[in-house]
Amino acid sequence: MSTATAQETIDVAALRVGMFVHLDLGWLAHPFPLSSFRIASEDQISTIRALGLKHVRWSSQQSELGDTATGAAESVPAASAPAAPQESPEAKARNELRRQLAEQRAGLLQCERQFAEAARELKHAVDLVVTKPAEAAAHATALARALVDKMLGEQDLCIRLLSDAASDKPSAHALNVTLISMLMGRTFGLAEADMIDLGVGSLMHDIGKLDLPDRVRHREEHFTAAEQRLYEEHVAMGIVQARKMGLSPGASLVIAQHHEHADGSGFPLKLNTDRMSALSRIVALVNRYDNLCNPNITAKAMTPHESLSMLFAQSKSKFDTAILGAFIKMMGVYPPGSTVQLTDDRYALVVSVNSSRPLKPRVLVHEPKVPRDEALILDLERTEGLGIRRSLRPQQLPPNTLAYLSPRPRVAYFFEPARESDHEQ
Repeated sequence: MSTATAQETIDVAALRVGMFVHLDLGWLAHPFPLSSFRIASEDQISTIRALGLKHVRWSSQQSELGDTATGAAESVPAASAPAAPQESPEAKARNELRRQLAEQRAGLLQCERQFAEAARELKHAVDLVVTKPAEAAAHATALARALVDKMLGEQDLCIRLLSDAASDKPSAHALNVTLISMLMGRTFGLAEADMIDLGVGSLMHDIGKLDLPDRVRHREEHFTAAEQRLYEEHVAMGIVQARKMGLSPGASLVIAQHHEHADGSGFPLKLNTDRMSALSRIVALVNRYDNLCNPNITAKAMTPHESLSMLFAQSKSKFDTAILGAFIKMMGVYPPGSTVQLTDDRYALVVSVNSSRPLKPRVLVHEPKVPRDEALILDLERTEGLGIRRSLRPQQLPPNTLAYLSPRPRVAYFFEPARESDHEQ
């Protein structure tokens, strides 16, 4: 994703699968997680054409077009909408439900596609670290910059639970840590340059594990002292890789300090808060949270609510007080992925949280008479007199509720703009 590559402009009617394009639009103006990307499908071409652009920039060097000529395609005129027939109240209600369900599904699908595309870009960057470190750094920086472009702005963002996180475990972990850390940076009002350092550092925070044997890449309770020492060496190995990649000092410090603790009990240097960078203090906390939610052994996973509770009750001395408080506020007392019981005794799955209203998340409610694929997400902020009574482990749910809510064994997050038109019940 080198910015030095020569680019030309092309009519959107001439776009082809395989072209590497750049969209000159604001972060809310298109659904793609990256403004620069290689077109992978006709659906993406249709989406670009629907944006109203006449021309886009593209790079022939970064494109993969095969032998297909790049002449102008015949544009397909949009079908004119038929005149709306007179509807009965019942038909109007059914159509409105269909519209809301379609909007709901489209929002989730968009988040899942964006996560998957970001995960692929991250994996590509990681795959280049050993053989082409400078190119790996360029890819990681481009991904971080694209995420910053998506996050900066005045509009509220929601943290969204994904039902299908299409990626390998290391990429999913790195993306979870990155997305939440960058959203934290946004709440603290970090400058753009610091946000990019935070993004690159968190994307690459475990890069030293590439040099570890598979058996010690994930810390386990049964480790011998020698295995624990070997595991801890991934930080030093990560610093070496950061130097080879030419990463900035800010991003490199995140890699060097992501296992340090505020009370000096971390590793490798046992630094306390005063000696850790602000970016590192954010990533150290978020990294611990995601490791509690998504351990290597799935059976040991805590629910997001349990993980947050443990950080506050048992580990708060290990993390910066201000950062921990902001983290709890942003994630909500019941982070996405938490299974809960509402004050009217119904069971629900928390699917997204708006940090400005952390006690009132949006939830998928178990309604036995409503098929799951027709269930509308309920916004507790807009539902008077209804709240959350308690958090539950999935195993505590009745079997039919567990099947309906389908909480995932691994939690993955993305972000989306807060919507003012969320359904009210």
